[in-house]
Amino acid sequence: MKLYYSTSSPFVRKVMMAAQELGLLDQIEKETVQVHPVNRLQTVIAANPLGQVPTLITDDGQALYDSRVICEYLNDKANGSLFGNQESRWGILSELAALDGSLSALVLARYEIGVRPVELQWLPWVDAQMDKARTTLDYFEGKAESLDGRADIAMLGLACLLGYLDFRFAHFDWRKSYPKLNAWNTQFSQRPSVLQTVPF
Repeated sequence: MKLYYSTSSPFVRKVMMAAQELGLLDQIEKETVQVHPVNRLQTVIAANPLGQVPTLITDDGQALYDSRVICEYLNDKANGSLFGNQESRWGILSELAALDGSLSALVLARYEIGVRPVELQWLPWVDAQMDKARTTLDYFEGKAESLDGRADIAMLGLACLLGYLDFRFAHFDWRKSYPKLNAWNTQFSQRPSVLQTVPF
């Protein structure tokens, strides 16, 4: 398998964490690419019309995207349990949708600040995107006690969200506002899949 890859993408990180948790990491060839929201990379577009990472090319040549689809594929390939059982699956998927939505909002906020010309930036819009991260963290802070012992795809997504806030939005200082999530993250971050995928 080949993965179009970026060390800074939280969605790529989630795929890499899942691959490690499932014991599939050594089956994935990483091809580093630099995607851009304006100057789009034709190499990736040839496989994924959105031109985004992660994009996985399977051993039989099929292109898979986005991160959730890739993670489900890897989970099925390894006969894993990242997506829970029949009873827990829908709750996990709903949590993952909130986490992925928050990450998408943060990426858009990052592009607004880092890519759009200063005179065209819309800061209230950036604040609205950041608020999606806040309300998602509020949700998980409220149920932090129930997260202990879980290692499903939503927990990988939560680790990616917190890690991306550290990486791109250090001023957000989420640890101060979310002490229970901070305690959870301190423990969960000791997993090899988290330690070995820190963005840079």
